[in-house]
Amino acid sequence: MAYVLPAILALGFLIVVHEAGHYVVARLCGMRVERFSIGFGPGLFKFRSKSGTIFQLAPVPFGGFVEIRGMNIAEEIDPEDREAYANRPARLRFLTIFAGPATNWLSAIVLAFLLYFAFGVKSTEHWFGVGSMTAGSASEGKLQPDDRVLAVDGKPLYLVSPEGRVDAGLLRRTVSARRGEPVTITVLRAGKKVDVVVTPKPGSNPDCSPMVDEHGNREYLLGFRVSDQFDRVDVGVVSTLRRAFEYPVEQTVSIMTGLYQIVTGKAKAEVGGPVRIVEEFNHAFKTGFVEGIELLMVLSVYLALVNLFPLPALDGGRLVFLGYEMLTRRRPNPKIEATVHMVGVLLLFVVMVLVFYKDIARLVNPPDKAKPALVSPC
Repeated sequence: MAYVLPAILALGFLIVVHEAGHYVVARLCGMRVERFSIGFGPGLFKFRSKSGTIFQLAPVPFGGFVEIRGMNIAEEIDPEDREAYANRPARLRFLTIFAGPATNWLSAIVLAFLLYFAFGVKSTEHWFGVGSMTAGSASEGKLQPDDRVLAVDGKPLYLVSPEGRVDAGLLRRTVSARRGEPVTITVLRAGKKVDVVVTPKPGSNPDCSPMVDEHGNREYLLGFRVSDQFDRVDVGVVSTLRRAFEYPVEQTVSIMTGLYQIVTGKAKAEVGGPVRIVEEFNHAFKTGFVEGIELLMVLSVYLALVNLFPLPALDGGRLVFLGYEMLTRRRPNPKIEATVHMVGVLLLFVVMVLVFYKDIARLVNPPDKAKPALVSPC
């Protein structure tokens, strides 16, 4: 439970920041905000501010919303009501809708700056770390979890070299090249360099067939799962600020690349809702505070991007109609726009229910997370 609370707070942070963007800009643009809700459904805890806005906490944790007077197309409003959303200029309505995703993007920059300033940025070079150990493996009793592999037989090895080259298979290839002969592994353990002699064992697949490389040669394995190890270094305030602004741009490219691979069938999508997000935050904060904040940064960018997709019921869908109005100087047909958003809301609700059901089903019947051993007992 010590990690569940930070996880729930992190999820709440994502929602509050997004809705706060809508709220603040709406108020600055002269609109009246009737309700600010975290969650959907009837308010469990609520209070009314001096400006007349009701702030509430609702029971359905699918997100939140800001209810602006006159934003509902089917709502009847006084044409003279200057605080109504529909009566404000299109550019102000556009800014109000865009402010939610923009604030998530901005929060990622702020979090990145604070994290880098307090803990430093990741070093250029990354090393192979010793993760979970396979029972009966060659490394059992010799290597230890969290050991950092510095060299094999005196040859330095990097997961990411100082020049930025990534080679995730370097350690495996180097060990296999010895064809089962003992290798001397230099590791960094508790701040000290230690040389450990390990005799790799031949690898086997789950069906007990021999593991071979792309050239047909038998593979020999140490028997542990690799982790990514790196240092954090101070780069100064100016560089920290620059890297903070670069962070959401880099994450946007990474996320969009991943989505493209999913659409093209090159990668498999893993769908999860609020429960899954809390689980991921829980796992991240168990690993460390820095890892929890890094996940919060990633999801801030992700939430900004998803909300900008031009889909009904999302901010991006509303921005499409507003963009049309600004370009043509004509308002879209209210009935058509209302129908599009209504259908979008219904579809989004169905998706939310299915995702929530999958989250609960996974909690009741958790999948088997066991993975094949790197060294088969066959």
